[in-house]
Amino acid sequence: MHQVSMGLLEQGNQLKILTVFTQKHGFDLEEIDSDYIDKTDIEAVFIDTKINMVDAFSSLVTQDSYNISRFFSPDMDLKIVRTLQQNEYDLIILESLFMSPYTGTIRRYSKARIILRSHNLEYIIWERMALGAGNFARRAYLNYLAKKLKETELNAMRSVDGIVAISSEDAKKYEELGLQKPLITVPFGVDPDKYIPVNGGINEEINLFHIGAMDWAPNVEGIYWFLEEIWPEVLRMCPSTQLHLAGRNMPEMLLNSEYSNVHIYGEVKDAYSFMSAYDVMVVPLLSAGGMRVKIIEAMALGKTVLSTAIGAEGIICEDNKDIILAENASDFSNQIKNLQSDRALLNRIGKFARANVEANYDNRILISKILDFYKSISKK
Repeated sequence: MHQVSMGLLEQGNQLKILTVFTQKHGFDLEEIDSDYIDKTDIEAVFIDTKINMVDAFSSLVTQDSYNISRFFSPDMDLKIVRTLQQNEYDLIILESLFMSPYTGTIRRYSKARIILRSHNLEYIIWERMALGAGNFARRAYLNYLAKKLKETELNAMRSVDGIVAISSEDAKKYEELGLQKPLITVPFGVDPDKYIPVNGGINEEINLFHIGAMDWAPNVEGIYWFLEEIWPEVLRMCPSTQLHLAGRNMPEMLLNSEYSNVHIYGEVKDAYSFMSAYDVMVVPLLSAGGMRVKIIEAMALGKTVLSTAIGAEGIICEDNKDIILAENASDFSNQIKNLQSDRALLNRIGKFARANVEANYDNRILISKILDFYKSISKK
């Protein structure tokens, strides 16, 4: 979202940003650049998204998607009303499905076109999690949540004037759902000039790393799978291999764990420095949607990325050219062993990864594409 907003500002557009923050995802105005504040007049509203069992069970009766309804706030709704009463806008962009509950209010108080920036299709994540659930009751509940999320996404896509999907896979799924509105695919982008390539092999023994929000269920699921099913075999074959894990809201169980050669940091202040310090990013995702922002950033740094196909979903890449794909525990451990013994492979993958980002994920090019789409929608 920051990359898009900065790109739009750099091309001379005027922005007003309303955001929400929660107990997990804070908001500190003092940490934001004063020039950015002046240009966006950014304002934030707190929403308590902690799980409320009464509301969760009530949603079973009301048929609401509790995943989404938790993000509706009367305070945010009022802030939107007052903002729309004071200003006129050409476009209003909803960043993710979680902002869709406010569409009705926007329609009542503004004639602006509404665009949904779709970060992923949420229902697909929960469907995949349900497939991997061993417990029948858990699988049934996850399937129920996926069903309600799908209904919410169907309603959301009908209520907006256009959708900007983050991956071609997501765009195809929208079309399969019967989308009749304008649709474009614009992936996450970076400014390549701000990422200085640090190819793999900077350590005597390659160091693996993973960084991602650990309050996101697919990340937690994938990391536990990696630690329990893959890591023991990696250490058997390459005993000195090190794994570094970072991410906000790291589970206490992980922080207090004692896996051999595993270093757990929780949230790090500088993700750029963290990724630069190690050699190979592992992305052991089993259930997800959209695209992984951190993969693009790692590739921009010239890092080798070892991922499942689901983890790399939505990213233009070629196995064994600019990324390495592994589908099971054995694949992961064998690929890590290969990388330990073949520094030329490590550096070659990293070099092509960087070239991929320059060709396909330069934010300046992507912003021009998204802006042309916005202009076409605003004129209709």
